Amino acid sequence: MLTADGADLLALVELALAEARTLGASQAEAAISMDVGLSVSARLGEVETIEYQRDRGMAVTVYFGTRKGSASTGDLGAAALRETVAKACTIAKYTAEDPCAGLPDPEDLARDVPGLDLSHPWEISPERACDMAIACEAAAMAVDSRRITNSEGAAVSTHRGLRAYGNSLGFLAAYPGTVHSLSCAVLGSSGEEMERDYWYSTARDWRALESAVSVGRASGERAVRRLGARQLGTMKVPVLFAPDVARGLVGHFVGAVRGGSQYRRASFLLDAAGQQVFPDWFSISERPHLPRALASAPFDHEGVATRDRELVSAGVLLGYVLGTYSARKLGLRTTGNAGGTHNLLVHGRGRDFAGMLALMDRGLLVTELMGQGVNGVTGDYSRGAAGFWVENGVIVHPVHEVTVAGNLRDIYRQIAEVGSDVDARGGIRTGSILVEQMTVAGA
Repeated sequence: MLTADGADLLALVELALAEARTLGASQAEAAISMDVGLSVSARLGEVETIEYQRDRGMAVTVYFGTRKGSASTGDLGAAALRETVAKACTIAKYTAEDPCAGLPDPEDLARDVPGLDLSHPWEISPERACDMAIACEAAAMAVDSRRITNSEGAAVSTHRGLRAYGNSLGFLAAYPGTVHSLSCAVLGSSGEEMERDYWYSTARDWRALESAVSVGRASGERAVRRLGARQLGTMKVPVLFAPDVARGLVGHFVGAVRGGSQYRRASFLLDAAGQQVFPDWFSISERPHLPRALASAPFDHEGVATRDRELVSAGVLLGYVLGTYSARKLGLRTTGNAGGTHNLLVHGRGRDFAGMLALMDRGLLVTELMGQGVNGVTGDYSRGAAGFWVENGVIVHPVHEVTVAGNLRDIYRQIAEVGSDVDARGGIRTGSILVEQMTVAGA
Protein backbone atom coordinates (compact mmCIF):
# COMPACT_ATOMS: atom_id res chain seq x y z
CA MET A 1 0.00 0.00 0.00
CA LEU A 2 3.07 2.28 -0.19
CA THR A 3 2.31 3.68 -3.65
CA ALA A 4 4.35 6.50 -5.13
CA ASP A 5 1.47 8.96 -5.33
CA GLY A 6 -0.29 7.89 -2.12
CA ALA A 7 -3.62 7.27 -3.87
CA ASP A 8 -4.51 4.39 -1.54
CA LEU A 9 -3.79 6.41 1.58
CA LEU A 10 -5.66 9.43 0.26
CA ALA A 11 -8.70 7.24 -0.31
CA LEU A 12 -8.54 6.16 3.34
CA VAL A 13 -8.25 9.80 4.46
CA GLU A 14 -11.37 10.61 2.44
CA LEU A 15 -13.16 7.69 4.05
CA ALA A 16 -12.33 8.99 7.52
CA LEU A 17 -13.48 12.51 6.67
CA ALA A 18 -16.74 11.22 5.19
CA GLU A 19 -17.41 9.21 8.34
CA ALA A 20 -16.80 12.29 10.49
CA ARG A 21 -19.33 14.25 8.45
CA THR A 22 -21.84 11.43 8.79
CA LEU A 23 -21.43 11.51 12.58
CA GLY A 24 -22.12 15.25 12.69
CA ALA A 25 -18.65 16.77 13.05
CA SER A 26 -18.53 20.37 11.93
CA GLN A 27 -14.85 20.00 10.94
CA ALA A 28 -12.42 17.11 10.68
CA GLU A 29 -8.87 16.25 9.66
CA ALA A 30 -7.03 12.98 9.19
CA ALA A 31 -3.42 12.03 8.60
CA ILE A 32 -2.11 8.62 7.59
CA SER A 33 1.54 7.63 7.41
CA MET A 34 3.31 4.50 6.32
CA ASP A 35 7.02 3.75 6.74
CA VAL A 36 9.15 0.80 5.72
CA GLY A 37 12.81 0.34 6.41
CA LEU A 38 15.85 -1.82 6.96
CA SER A 39 18.45 -1.36 9.69
CA VAL A 40 21.56 -3.46 10.25
CA SER A 41 24.38 -3.19 12.75
CA ALA A 42 27.74 -4.88 13.11
CA ARG A 43 30.25 -4.95 15.94
CA LEU A 44 33.78 -6.32 16.04
CA GLY A 45 33.43 -7.73 12.57
CA GLU A 46 30.22 -9.64 13.21
CA VAL A 47 26.63 -8.83 12.29
CA GLU A 48 24.67 -7.95 15.43
CA THR A 49 21.19 -7.06 14.20
CA ILE A 50 19.11 -7.07 11.05
CA GLU A 51 15.75 -5.38 11.47
CA TYR A 52 12.91 -4.74 9.07
CA GLN A 53 10.43 -2.02 10.01
CA ARG A 54 6.92 -1.55 8.70
CA ASP A 55 4.91 1.06 10.57
CA ARG A 56 1.58 2.57 9.72
CA GLY A 57 -1.03 4.60 11.49
CA MET A 58 -3.83 7.10 11.24
CA ALA A 59 -4.69 10.03 13.49
CA VAL A 60 -8.04 11.76 13.21
CA THR A 61 -9.26 14.94 14.87
CA VAL A 62 -12.86 16.11 14.82
CA TYR A 63 -14.51 19.33 15.95
CA PHE A 64 -18.04 19.84 17.12
CA GLY A 65 -18.07 23.60 17.12
CA THR A 66 -15.10 24.41 19.36
CA ARG A 67 -15.03 21.04 21.09
CA LYS A 68 -12.19 18.82 19.95
CA GLY A 69 -11.66 15.06 19.98
CA SER A 70 -8.74 13.01 18.68
CA ALA A 71 -8.07 9.29 18.26
CA SER A 72 -5.54 7.13 16.44
CA THR A 73 -5.10 3.59 15.19
CA GLY A 74 -2.51 1.36 13.59
CA ASP A 75 -5.17 -0.65 11.78
CA LEU A 76 -6.00 0.86 8.39
CA GLY A 77 -8.93 -1.43 7.66
CA ALA A 78 -12.20 0.34 6.86
CA ALA A 79 -13.93 -0.94 10.01
CA ALA A 80 -11.07 0.20 12.25
CA LEU A 81 -11.03 3.64 10.61
CA ARG A 82 -14.75 4.09 11.19
CA GLU A 83 -14.38 2.99 14.82
CA THR A 84 -11.51 5.42 15.34
CA VAL A 85 -13.53 8.32 13.94
CA ALA A 86 -16.44 7.35 16.20
CA LYS A 87 -14.14 7.36 19.24
CA ALA A 88 -12.87 10.83 18.34
CA CYS A 89 -16.45 12.07 18.04
CA THR A 90 -17.34 10.62 21.43
CA ILE A 91 -14.31 12.26 23.04
CA ALA A 92 -15.24 15.63 21.52
CA LYS A 93 -18.60 15.58 23.27
CA TYR A 94 -16.87 15.57 26.65
CA THR A 95 -14.17 18.16 26.07
CA ALA A 96 -14.41 21.80 27.02
CA GLU A 97 -15.09 24.45 24.42
CA ASP A 98 -11.98 26.22 23.20
CA PRO A 99 -12.44 29.27 20.95
CA CYS A 100 -8.99 28.72 19.44
CA ALA A 101 -9.71 25.13 18.38
CA GLY A 102 -10.40 24.29 14.76
CA LEU A 103 -8.87 23.85 11.34
CA PRO A 104 -6.66 26.50 9.73
CA ASP A 105 -8.26 29.37 7.87
CA PRO A 106 -8.92 28.19 4.29
CA GLU A 107 -6.71 30.88 2.76
CA ASP A 108 -3.69 29.50 4.64
CA LEU A 109 -3.90 26.03 3.11
CA ALA A 110 -1.44 24.97 0.43
CA ARG A 111 -2.95 25.38 -3.01
CA ASP A 112 0.00 23.94 -4.89
CA VAL A 113 2.12 21.08 -3.57
CA PRO A 114 5.64 21.49 -4.96
CA GLY A 115 7.76 18.46 -5.77
CA LEU A 116 10.85 18.65 -3.58
CA ASP A 117 12.71 15.52 -4.73
CA LEU A 118 12.50 13.99 -1.25
CA SER A 119 12.14 10.34 -2.21
CA HIS A 120 15.10 8.23 -3.34
CA PRO A 121 14.47 4.59 -2.38
CA TRP A 122 17.59 2.51 -1.78
CA GLU A 123 17.10 -1.06 -2.93
CA ILE A 124 19.95 -2.40 -0.83
CA SER A 125 19.93 -6.03 0.23
CA PRO A 126 20.47 -7.03 3.87
CA GLU A 127 23.68 -8.79 2.81
CA ARG A 128 25.06 -5.66 1.16
CA ALA A 129 24.05 -3.49 4.13
CA CYS A 130 25.85 -5.88 6.49
CA ASP A 131 28.96 -5.78 4.33
CA MET A 132 28.90 -1.98 4.42
CA ALA A 133 28.57 -1.88 8.20
CA ILE A 134 31.45 -4.33 8.65
CA ALA A 135 33.63 -2.36 6.20
CA CYS A 136 32.80 0.89 7.98
CA GLU A 137 33.86 -0.46 11.36
CA ALA A 138 36.98 -2.07 9.87
CA ALA A 139 38.05 1.28 8.43
CA ALA A 140 37.66 2.84 11.88
CA MET A 141 39.69 0.14 13.62
CA ALA A 142 42.41 0.36 10.96
CA VAL A 143 43.09 4.02 11.76
CA ASP A 144 45.21 2.91 14.73
CA SER A 145 45.11 -0.84 15.44
CA ARG A 146 47.11 -0.35 18.65
CA ARG A 147 45.00 2.36 20.27
CA ILE A 148 41.52 1.68 18.88
CA THR A 149 40.73 -1.30 21.05
CA ASN A 150 36.96 -1.59 21.10
CA SER A 151 33.87 -0.60 19.19
CA GLU A 152 30.25 0.26 19.73
CA GLY A 153 29.66 -0.84 16.17
CA ALA A 154 28.59 0.51 12.81
CA ALA A 155 25.08 0.76 11.43
CA VAL A 156 23.39 1.17 8.05
CA SER A 157 19.73 2.13 7.73
CA THR A 158 17.31 3.00 4.97
CA HIS A 159 13.72 4.19 5.39
CA ARG A 160 11.04 5.36 3.04
CA GLY A 161 7.65 6.67 3.95
CA LEU A 162 4.52 8.34 2.71
CA ARG A 163 2.36 10.89 4.52
CA ALA A 164 -1.19 11.69 3.44
CA TYR A 165 -3.28 14.46 4.98
CA GLY A 166 -6.73 15.84 4.35
CA ASN A 167 -9.35 17.96 6.05
CA SER A 168 -12.96 18.95 5.62
CA LEU A 169 -11.98 22.27 4.03
CA GLY A 170 -11.17 20.36 0.86
CA PHE A 171 -7.43 19.92 1.32
CA LEU A 172 -6.11 16.50 0.31
CA ALA A 173 -2.48 15.74 -0.53
CA ALA A 174 0.36 13.31 0.06
CA TYR A 175 4.10 13.24 -0.43
CA PRO A 176 6.80 10.58 -0.07
CA GLY A 177 10.21 10.80 1.57
CA THR A 178 13.31 8.74 2.24
CA VAL A 179 16.10 8.97 4.81
CA HIS A 180 19.26 6.89 4.74
CA SER A 181 22.17 6.83 7.17
CA LEU A 182 25.53 5.27 7.93
CA SER A 183 27.25 5.60 11.32
CA CYS A 184 30.14 4.26 13.38
CA ALA A 185 31.37 4.68 16.97
CA VAL A 186 34.66 3.33 18.34
CA LEU A 187 36.73 3.56 21.50
CA GLY A 188 40.37 4.51 21.73
CA SER A 189 42.56 3.70 24.71
CA SER A 190 45.96 4.60 26.05
CA GLY A 191 46.98 3.06 29.35
CA GLU A 192 44.04 3.44 31.70
CA GLU A 193 42.45 6.14 29.59
CA MET A 194 39.56 5.42 27.24
CA GLU A 195 37.78 7.83 24.91
CA ARG A 196 34.84 7.33 22.56
CA ASP A 197 33.87 9.19 19.41
CA TYR A 198 31.73 8.67 16.34
CA TRP A 199 30.80 9.94 12.89
CA TYR A 200 27.77 9.58 10.68
CA SER A 201 26.32 10.49 7.31
CA THR A 202 22.64 10.93 6.51
CA ALA A 203 20.80 12.00 3.38
CA ARG A 204 17.54 11.80 1.46
CA ASP A 205 19.39 10.34 -1.53
CA TRP A 206 21.54 7.31 -0.69
CA ARG A 207 23.97 8.34 -3.42
CA ALA A 208 24.80 11.46 -1.37
CA LEU A 209 26.00 9.45 1.64
CA GLU A 210 29.66 9.48 2.52
CA SER A 211 31.32 6.15 1.78
CA ALA A 212 31.48 3.47 4.47
CA VAL A 213 35.27 3.77 4.57
CA SER A 214 35.10 7.56 4.92
CA VAL A 215 32.61 7.41 7.81
CA GLY A 216 34.62 4.72 9.57
CA ARG A 217 37.90 6.52 9.13
CA ALA A 218 36.44 9.75 10.49
CA SER A 219 35.11 8.03 13.60
CA GLY A 220 38.48 6.35 14.23
CA GLU A 221 40.44 9.56 13.74
CA ARG A 222 38.11 11.43 16.08
CA ALA A 223 38.46 8.79 18.80
CA VAL A 224 42.26 8.76 18.63
CA ARG A 225 42.41 12.55 18.58
CA ARG A 226 40.67 12.65 21.97
CA LEU A 227 43.27 10.52 23.75
CA GLY A 228 45.39 12.41 26.26
CA ALA A 229 42.44 14.58 27.28
CA ARG A 230 42.89 16.86 30.29
CA GLN A 231 40.60 18.72 32.63
CA LEU A 232 40.58 22.49 32.98
CA GLY A 233 40.30 24.81 35.92
CA THR A 234 37.32 27.14 36.20
CA MET A 235 37.65 30.20 33.99
CA LYS A 236 35.79 32.51 31.65
CA VAL A 237 36.98 32.15 28.06
CA PRO A 238 35.68 32.19 24.49
CA VAL A 239 33.94 28.97 23.46
CA LEU A 240 33.71 27.69 19.90
CA PHE A 241 30.93 25.17 19.25
CA ALA A 242 31.67 22.79 16.37
CA PRO A 243 28.89 22.76 13.74
CA ASP A 244 27.21 19.52 14.83
CA VAL A 245 26.87 20.76 18.43
CA ALA A 246 26.24 24.40 17.47
CA ARG A 247 22.94 23.18 16.05
CA GLY A 248 21.76 22.67 19.63
CA LEU A 249 22.24 26.35 20.50
CA VAL A 250 19.92 27.30 17.66
CA GLY A 251 17.50 24.55 18.69
CA HIS A 252 17.10 26.11 22.15
CA PHE A 253 16.28 29.41 20.48
CA VAL A 254 13.63 27.75 18.31
CA GLY A 255 12.08 26.14 21.39
CA ALA A 256 11.85 29.53 23.09
CA VAL A 257 10.05 31.18 20.16
CA ARG A 258 7.57 28.37 19.53
CA GLY A 259 3.98 29.43 19.94
CA GLY A 260 3.38 26.93 22.75
CA SER A 261 6.21 28.37 24.85
CA GLN A 262 4.94 31.89 24.22
CA TYR A 263 1.25 31.47 25.05
CA ARG A 264 2.09 29.36 28.10
CA ARG A 265 4.38 32.18 29.26
CA ALA A 266 7.21 29.66 29.64
CA SER A 267 10.07 31.09 27.58
CA PHE A 268 13.25 33.04 28.29
CA LEU A 269 12.41 34.95 25.09
CA LEU A 270 8.88 35.83 26.14
CA ASP A 271 7.29 38.55 23.97
CA ALA A 272 10.64 38.99 22.22
CA ALA A 273 9.30 39.56 18.68
CA GLY A 274 10.75 42.82 17.40
CA GLN A 275 13.60 42.73 19.91
CA GLN A 276 17.34 42.48 19.32
CA VAL A 277 18.23 38.93 20.36
CA PHE A 278 21.45 38.38 18.41
CA PRO A 279 24.24 40.69 17.12
CA ASP A 280 23.21 43.04 14.33
CA TRP A 281 24.96 40.98 11.62
CA PHE A 282 23.22 37.72 12.56
CA SER A 283 20.31 36.19 10.63
CA ILE A 284 18.31 32.96 10.41
CA SER A 285 16.21 32.02 7.37
CA GLU A 286 13.67 29.26 6.92
CA ARG A 287 13.71 27.55 3.53
CA PRO A 288 11.09 24.76 3.43
CA HIS A 289 11.45 23.95 -0.26
CA LEU A 290 15.13 23.05 -0.61
CA PRO A 291 15.33 19.98 -2.87
CA ARG A 292 16.36 16.78 -1.06
CA ALA A 293 16.90 18.58 2.26
CA LEU A 294 16.14 16.62 5.42
CA ALA A 295 13.56 19.05 6.80
CA SER A 296 11.87 20.13 3.57
CA ALA A 297 8.08 19.86 3.37
CA PRO A 298 5.51 21.15 0.85
CA PHE A 299 2.96 21.75 3.63
CA ASP A 300 2.89 21.47 7.40
CA HIS A 301 1.00 18.97 9.56
CA GLU A 302 -2.22 20.97 9.11
CA GLY A 303 -2.01 21.34 5.33
CA VAL A 304 -0.83 24.95 5.64
CA ALA A 305 1.51 26.12 2.89
CA THR A 306 5.16 26.27 3.88
CA ARG A 307 6.94 29.41 2.72
CA ASP A 308 10.36 31.01 2.84
CA ARG A 309 10.68 33.43 5.72
CA GLU A 310 13.27 35.35 7.67
CA LEU A 311 13.04 34.38 11.32
CA VAL A 312 15.89 36.64 12.43
CA SER A 313 17.24 39.60 10.48
CA ALA A 314 19.99 41.96 11.64
CA GLY A 315 19.79 40.17 14.99
CA VAL A 316 16.10 41.04 15.47
CA LEU A 317 13.49 38.33 16.04
CA LEU A 318 10.87 38.94 13.36
CA GLY A 319 8.22 36.49 14.54
CA TYR A 320 7.40 33.24 16.27
CA VAL A 321 7.15 29.61 15.13
CA LEU A 322 3.41 28.98 14.98
CA GLY A 323 0.81 26.41 14.13
CA THR A 324 -2.86 27.38 13.88
CA TYR A 325 -3.77 26.83 17.53
CA SER A 326 -0.80 28.67 19.04
CA ALA A 327 -1.26 31.50 16.54
CA ARG A 328 -4.88 31.98 17.62
CA LYS A 329 -3.89 31.89 21.27
CA LEU A 330 -1.51 34.77 20.56
CA GLY A 331 -3.86 36.67 18.27
CA LEU A 332 -1.55 36.00 15.33
CA ARG A 333 -1.56 33.94 12.14
CA THR A 334 -0.01 30.54 11.55
CA THR A 335 3.49 30.54 10.05
CA GLY A 336 3.10 27.05 8.59
CA ASN A 337 5.09 25.42 11.36
CA ALA A 338 2.65 22.89 12.78
CA GLY A 339 5.00 19.97 13.36
CA GLY A 340 8.18 22.05 13.46
CA THR A 341 10.49 24.24 11.41
CA HIS A 342 11.67 23.42 7.90
CA ASN A 343 15.37 23.94 7.12
CA LEU A 344 16.68 26.79 9.24
CA LEU A 345 19.78 28.39 7.72
CA VAL A 346 22.09 30.30 10.06
CA HIS A 347 24.13 32.83 8.12
CA GLY A 348 27.73 33.71 8.92
CA ARG A 349 30.23 36.01 7.28
CA GLY A 350 32.32 33.51 5.33
CA ARG A 351 35.04 32.59 7.83
CA ASP A 352 36.23 28.97 7.55
CA PHE A 353 36.98 26.71 10.52
CA ALA A 354 40.67 27.64 10.63
CA GLY A 355 39.62 31.27 10.60
CA MET A 356 37.20 30.64 13.47
CA LEU A 357 40.01 29.13 15.56
CA ALA A 358 42.22 32.11 14.74
CA LEU A 359 39.47 34.52 15.72
CA MET A 360 38.98 32.76 19.05
CA ASP A 361 42.78 32.72 19.64
CA ARG A 362 42.57 31.16 23.11
CA GLY A 363 39.65 29.17 24.46
CA LEU A 364 37.67 25.95 24.31
CA LEU A 365 36.53 24.16 21.17
CA VAL A 366 33.48 22.04 22.07
CA THR A 367 32.92 18.92 19.97
CA GLU A 368 30.56 17.02 22.28
CA LEU A 369 27.85 18.04 24.74
CA MET A 370 26.31 15.87 27.44
CA GLY A 371 23.38 16.19 29.82
CA GLN A 372 20.16 18.16 29.71
CA GLY A 373 21.05 21.23 31.75
CA VAL A 374 19.03 23.81 29.82
CA ASN A 375 16.14 25.71 31.40
CA GLY A 376 13.78 26.92 28.69
CA VAL A 377 12.02 29.32 31.05
CA THR A 378 15.04 31.14 32.50
CA GLY A 379 17.56 30.48 29.74
CA ASP A 380 20.10 29.07 32.18
CA TYR A 381 22.51 26.82 30.31
CA SER A 382 24.93 24.32 31.87
CA ARG A 383 26.08 21.21 30.04
CA GLY A 384 28.89 18.71 30.27
CA ALA A 385 31.33 19.08 27.43
CA ALA A 386 34.41 17.64 25.75
CA GLY A 387 36.61 19.05 23.05
CA PHE A 388 39.97 20.74 22.64
CA TRP A 389 41.95 23.58 24.20
CA VAL A 390 43.11 26.21 21.74
CA GLU A 391 46.10 28.57 22.10
CA ASN A 392 47.11 31.16 19.51
CA GLY A 393 44.43 29.81 17.18
CA VAL A 394 45.88 26.28 17.23
CA ILE A 395 44.47 23.15 18.89
CA VAL A 396 46.98 22.07 21.57
CA HIS A 397 45.34 19.21 23.50
CA PRO A 398 42.01 17.43 24.04
CA VAL A 399 39.77 18.33 26.99
CA HIS A 400 37.19 16.27 28.87
CA GLU A 401 35.05 16.36 32.01
CA VAL A 402 34.28 20.07 31.86
CA THR A 403 31.07 22.08 32.00
CA VAL A 404 30.20 25.08 29.84
CA ALA A 405 27.68 27.47 31.38
CA GLY A 406 25.93 30.78 30.88
CA ASN A 407 22.52 32.21 30.13
CA LEU A 408 21.21 31.77 26.60
CA ARG A 409 20.13 35.41 26.33
CA ASP A 410 23.73 36.45 27.03
CA ILE A 411 25.16 33.66 24.89
CA TYR A 412 23.14 34.77 21.86
CA ARG A 413 24.14 38.42 22.24
CA GLN A 414 27.80 37.39 22.57
CA ILE A 415 28.01 35.36 19.38
CA ALA A 416 31.12 36.72 17.67
CA GLU A 417 30.91 34.77 14.43
CA VAL A 418 29.26 31.87 12.58
CA GLY A 419 31.58 29.83 10.38
CA SER A 420 31.19 28.75 6.79
CA ASP A 421 31.77 25.09 7.82
CA VAL A 422 28.05 24.33 7.61
CA ASP A 423 26.73 20.95 8.76
CA ALA A 424 23.72 20.06 6.59
CA ARG A 425 22.89 16.77 8.35
CA GLY A 426 19.70 18.02 9.97
CA GLY A 427 16.90 20.56 9.97
CA ILE A 428 19.15 23.32 11.30
CA ARG A 429 22.07 24.18 9.04
CA THR A 430 24.79 26.11 10.79
CA GLY A 431 28.54 26.42 10.82
CA SER A 432 30.61 26.57 13.99
CA ILE A 433 29.46 29.24 16.43
CA LEU A 434 31.92 31.32 18.47
CA VAL A 435 30.69 32.80 21.74
CA GLU A 436 32.83 35.62 23.14
CA GLN A 437 32.76 34.38 26.74
CA MET A 438 31.32 31.55 28.79
CA THR A 439 32.12 29.96 32.11
CA VAL A 440 34.13 26.77 31.71
CA ALA A 441 34.24 24.72 34.89
CA GLY A 442 36.55 21.75 35.39
CA ALA A 443 38.43 20.17 38.24
